[in-house]
Parts: sequence; C-alpha cells; structure tokens
Amino acid sequence: MINPNEIAIKQAVSILNSAYQAAVRDGLLPQTAALVGNITRDYSHGDLAANHAMVGAKAFGLPPRKIAEILLEKADFTDSFFSGAEIAGPGFINFRLNDGWFSYVADTILSENDKYGMAEPIPGSRVMVEFVSANPTGPMTIGNARGGALGDTLANVLTYAGSSVYREFYVNDAGNQVDLFGKSLSARYMRMILGEDAVAFPENGYHGEDIRERAAEIYALEGTALAELTEEERERRLIEYALPRNIAAMKEDLALYRVEFDNWFLESGLHANNKVAEAVAVLSGAGLTYEKDGAVWLKNTELGADKDEVLLRANGFYTYYATDIAYHLDKFGRGFSRVIDVWGADHHGHAIRFAHTMAAPGIDISADRLVFLIMQMVRLTRGGETVKVSKRTGKALTLYDLTQEISVDACRWFFNAKPDNHLEFDLDLAVREDSENPVYYVQYAYARICSLIDKLYEESPELASVDCSGAVYSEDAERELIRQLSLLPDTIKKSADNLDPSEINRYLLTVAQKFHKFYTDCKIRGQAAEIAAARLRLSKACAVVIKTCLGIIGVTAKERM
Repeated sequence: MINPNEIAIKQAVSILNSAYQAAVRDGLLPQTAALVGNITRDYSHGDLAANHAMVGAKAFGLPPRKIAEILLEKADFTDSFFSGAEIAGPGFINFRLNDGWFSYVADTILSENDKYGMAEPIPGSRVMVEFVSANPTGPMTIGNARGGALGDTLANVLTYAGSSVYREFYVNDAGNQVDLFGKSLSARYMRMILGEDAVAFPENGYHGEDIRERAAEIYALEGTALAELTEEERERRLIEYALPRNIAAMKEDLALYRVEFDNWFLESGLHANNKVAEAVAVLSGAGLTYEKDGAVWLKNTELGADKDEVLLRANGFYTYYATDIAYHLDKFGRGFSRVIDVWGADHHGHAIRFAHTMAAPGIDISADRLVFLIMQMVRLTRGGETVKVSKRTGKALTLYDLTQEISVDACRWFFNAKPDNHLEFDLDLAVREDSENPVYYVQYAYARICSLIDKLYEESPELASVDCSGAVYSEDAERELIRQLSLLPDTIKKSADNLDPSEINRYLLTVAQKFHKFYTDCKIRGQAAEIAAARLRLSKACAVVIKTCLGIIGVTAKERM
C-alpha cells in the first residue's frame, strides 16, 4: 500500500535526522542517542508539524527555537516532497509540501485504483466478525438492520486494513427459544382446528403474525394430521418445518441488504458434538465450578465478574451462558487470532461478565483477542414521530419492510452510524433528494464526476491524450481536495483500530464537500488543455476514492442520478 502522508512524514524525519547529524559535525548541537519527536499533520500552519526541537531542549541545553533554527539551517529539502519549513510558536518546525506531492497523490490514486487505501496483509491476522445472529424464531428487526450494516462495514474495513476476515452468523436453533417457538406454532395450529378459545397460548409465547402464517402453511400442507400426534411430536414436526424456512428467509433478506456470511453456525451442532459439556468440564477441571440447588454454577465472581453464572440447570439442560462459552472456544479453536462480536445494547452487562469468563485458567482468551462492539438502540422517526409499523403492511416494522420503504443505500448509510451512540433514523430525510440527505449528497458528487468526465471527453476528445501526470495543483480548492484524498489510508486504519466503521461515512462527507468546492472554484470548461486535463485527472482520483468508500459501506456508486 502506498500512503502519501506516511511517505512525506518519513521524508521529514530523514531531513531532520540528517540536519541533526550535520549540526553535530559542525559542533552546533551535542551528540545524543537520537533526535526524538513526533510529526503530525497541521494544515493550519503548514502541512506537517515537528516538535523535535521542544522534546530535545533539555538534552541539548538550548531553547527550543534555537534548536529549530540550527536544524533548519542544516536542512536539505532536495529531492523531497517539501519546498521548505518555518519555525512557529515555541519551536515547532512546520514543513510545507511542494507541488510534486500534490501531483503524486493524484497519480498514486489513479495507478492503485480500487487498491488505494488497502494495507499490506498482516501476517497471522485472521479475524472473525460475528454479527446479526438474529433469533430464527421470527423476522429480523430494525436492531438487526443496524447490526448488519455495522458488522458488514467493519468486516470490509478490517479487510482493507490488512486482516483476513471471516463473517459468521450464529443461529440459535436450540434451547428455550426454539422450544417456545414450537409451542407457539402448535397453539396456533391447534386453534385453527379447534377454535381460538379452545387452546391455551403458552406463557411468553411468540404472538407475531409470522407464527400465524407458518401455522397456516402447515395446515394447508398437512390438514388436521398433526393434531393426532402427541404434543411433543407435533412441536418437533412444526419446528422441523418452520425453522429452516425462517433461516432461508433471513438469508434472502440479508442478501437484499447486501450482507453475505461465510458461515451460518448452528448452535445445535455444539450440543450434537458434545462441545458444551466439554467447555463446562474445562472450567470444572480448573476448580471454577460448584453445585448448588442441583445446578452447576461458574465461580465468575472469582474471575472478577459481579455475579456467578449457572452453567447446567437442575433439570439437566445447559444454559445459554454455557453454550456461549462453548461457541467461543470453538471460534478460537478454528484458528482465529481475534474474534469481534457485534452485540446490541442489551448485551452490555453480559459482555463484561463474559470477558472475565473467557480469561479464566484453561481458556486464557485475552481481552485484546475477544472484543465486543456494543451498538446502541435505534429510533425510527417520520414527521417527528416514532415509527413502529410499516406503511406497507401495517405490521411491526421489520428489516424487509424497511427496505421496501426506503432504499438499501439509505439503510446501509444511516445504520452505519457511530455504534456507541443512540441512533435516531429520520425516514423522511432518508428519501430526500437534496444536499440535506448525506447519502444522496455523496452519491451526487460521484455521479457529477462521471457526468463531467463523459461530457468533457465528448466535447473535447483531445483531452484524453494530454499527459498531465505530474501536473501542478496550486489552487487552494485543488489542494484541499487532494489533502483529503490523501487521508484515505489513515482513515481506514483509524476506523479499523477504533472498531468504528462510521469513520468512513464522515470521511466521505468531507470528500464530497471538498469536491463540490473544487468544482465551483476551479473551472474546467474553457481552460487551457493542460489545466482542463489535470483537473479532470484530479476529478477521476476523487471518483476512485468515493467509489471505494461507498463500496466499503455497501452503498451503490451511481454514475447517473
């Protein structure tokens, strides 16, 4: 990966080190182990700012500004990306990038194309991102929609940052929720045969319209045949029919949402392969379990958690907590160096306690290897009012319903908001076709570039043959845009390091703003061929960056709007 900013920073470090060695040879500065300091971007005073003179003041026994003066006197900017440097404040050395760097950024983007911003593969970095993992007993919710956008975008970001990424959906196809699913289906089925008041509905049963629909499907296929079975056998048959169809519907909805998984992992497989019992045995072997009231408990308080956890109930069934331990042991057993779980806000306490458990002796999964990305709640609004039902169906709003009301592009953009913030999703804003709608604003910038390039090459075909590599970009709007484009590699790294995929949204908005300003301030039509071709080249570089970032978020880069 080529990172223009890193290259410039390395050159600045080299210039300062060479200047320091020259100053030592001339007796202007004393010899120490090394010239120490940091170089940061500072566009308000130059381009790069170095604090080496201030950091070295004590070691050199001189005022920072005097040190900076000596270093600049010996600095050689030949064959670098800098035109010079000045001293500012208490002793900062501010470097000014030259024309060559700005041309280099545009040339680099166009030569690397969709690989621009992509880091070199990180040896041994195999990351699993587990996300959505919705309960298969009903349709996916708006919370699942947020998890899908965040998880998929994070996986894309981590891939660009150099990791080998694996996407997994954990299917809760066993346990209490599936038993309750079967009982709910059975009640609906038997009510169709015996009447609504003839059959009691299970306590805490699933009342959704989807349960009625599945029961009606089975009745249409089997008639009253299942009524002759025992309750246990009927529930089993109903689950065997309905659960695979629910999972298939989830896959269809997520494909529509542009989310694909490498694996759909079935919880039932953990039980079938004795993985849960093995996980509890590991903890018992480490002396971390005890029996109470016929149940097996985990001494989680000894591990730093705020309470102990039941692993095996008195009725002989393993708890969700035990199953979760087994599942995560299986994840790491598959060779992943890091596992990221994208969970909802209601899992916050569980994540804290679970982290203590996974660090237990015999498991030893450190906090940097198992990471929880906790996303906050979503509130949908229309006309300033909270929305809970679909305009199309009049039922509780699901992921599928939402994608029928607004575009997938808008869903992917708005749900990819900063995960630790509560999200208020304005449905009215999501369908607006103006600059107030951020996804429209960014897509319009890309479409404007595509239209501009097509029209100008059609009007002036000779522009396509003008050699403008190494072009001079001296206008402020040109340089502001190029500086922003140069930040893509750093933005991807920051997004990956912070596990915050919304960094890409914010970056894209600024790119679009800088492009629209460039388009307004720097005319292309009617300019000399060299200037027009150079500005078209910069526009193409901008299009590459916008398209790459939209792809990371899962939003369409539209050539026409």
